[in-house]
Amino acid sequence: MTVTALSTVDADGQAVRAALFDAVGRLDGAIRPVVAYHLGWCDEHGRPVAGDCGKSVRSRLTMLAAHAAGGDDRCAVPGAVAVELVHNFSLVHDDLMDRDATRRHRPTVWAVWGDAVAVLAGDAMLSLAHEVLLDSGSPRAVDAARLIGRATQDLIRGQAADVDFEHRDDVTLAECLEMAGGKTAALLAASAAIGAVLADAPAATVAALRSYGDDIGIAFQLVDDLLGIWGEPATTGKPVFSDLRSRKKSLPVTWSLESGRPAGRALAQWFAQSNEPTENELRAAAGLVDTAGGRRWARSEARRRVRAAQQALDSVPITPEYRRELSGLADFIVERSA
Repeated sequence: MTVTALSTVDADGQAVRAALFDAVGRLDGAIRPVVAYHLGWCDEHGRPVAGDCGKSVRSRLTMLAAHAAGGDDRCAVPGAVAVELVHNFSLVHDDLMDRDATRRHRPTVWAVWGDAVAVLAGDAMLSLAHEVLLDSGSPRAVDAARLIGRATQDLIRGQAADVDFEHRDDVTLAECLEMAGGKTAALLAASAAIGAVLADAPAATVAALRSYGDDIGIAFQLVDDLLGIWGEPATTGKPVFSDLRSRKKSLPVTWSLESGRPAGRALAQWFAQSNEPTENELRAAAGLVDTAGGRRWARSEARRRVRAAQQALDSVPITPEYRRELSGLADFIVERSA
């Protein structure tokens, strides 16, 4: 599917990328090249590359929300840069905690520079996000920074729950959805709300866009979990069955375990094992998730969340052009392959 979500708003992302580049330039000389590497701008030796810089969903969402609420690029760009920095802070720390050695088809920060540098690079981006907002000159900068702070707390809460789930065999679907709400949806919801806040939108519009962001955030995690089992390695940059390999209690897995179906019970027995799984065992486990209905449920629930997000947009006056583009972004999230 082709994404057209920024066809009229910073269509090629140049304004956000330029501002992000300027912001990273403020960092200490020892950390700046590490952050630039993570963002896909250079190799580990600092040489410029034309690499994969990610989907930029959160910054796109901030830009679109600001325009939908009557703002423009000038008011929106600081918020877009801030949410992109917070997102990348979380990725660097996630890679370290999960010991993921590859992201976007190349070594992760900790794999190149070690754990300590990865922690510092993530911290630097989180701090810089607040600095960018507070230095923007926007009369709503403090409100936007407060939203970033709250979203970060929710993100940390979700990540802590995700880590805790690794050591439990009684994780419920409700807990898993709550975790996803913090780990993934909180920042997407904040991204939309920040765009509206910086555009000085009415409270009802801010709330509607935040609700939209929350629903597409859950949809995003559901699709991520599907790709973590059935995604194509050449597209996702991760091994096939990667989430099952680490026995991750993702949303489709947890739904299957709670289904009460024979395949769900067999999956529970497999999850109780501690041996290193073979490729055949991983393939069989993926089949059990599918047979139990977890794959079908996750896809259906992601689409339901997208419909709920679109209903939130319909609850407030937004220019039809931007409603279409926000709907297009939601459709991209649920139909993406990476």
